[in-house]
Amino acid sequence: MFETTTKAGNKEKDYELLIKQLAALTEGETDEIAILSNASALLNQFLTEVNWVGFYLWRQEELVLGPFQGLPACIRIPYGKGVCGTAVKEGKTQRVADVHQFPGHIACDSASNSEIVVPVFVNGEVYGVLDIDSPITNRFDETDQLYLEKFVNTLEKYL
Repeated sequence: MFETTTKAGNKEKDYELLIKQLAALTEGETDEIAILSNASALLNQFLTEVNWVGFYLWRQEELVLGPFQGLPACIRIPYGKGVCGTAVKEGKTQRVADVHQFPGHIACDSASNSEIVVPVFVNGEVYGVLDIDSPITNRFDETDQLYLEKFVNTLEKYL
């Protein structure tokens, strides 16, 4: 487990600044693709030891690939399948220390070893998920989860 998992060094303060940057970037913007694109780029720039950061959007009863940073990814994920589909089904964050131990894990990138997926809701309905993968086992801790959920809560206000 990493003591510091952000590029600047003080995890809590860094996340607070990241959330302020997200709000500043999205204030007044209405295009969802632009908002999600900048959100994924911001997280990719901010986090260390990650190999994929992006969004899957809920479309016609499945998740469909949205804006992301990283290698090409799975395009569609069925409801309840893999870490992303499970996050939608359960309506809560999935923090997986070792994806190879997760039942039904969908291996879009063989280099990924841990993952965190935060569901995104708009007007009480599933909008999609924020998905972050890492080549490091047990990369994401409780602090990451707390602040990534806050990041998503801020993002939801602009979608």
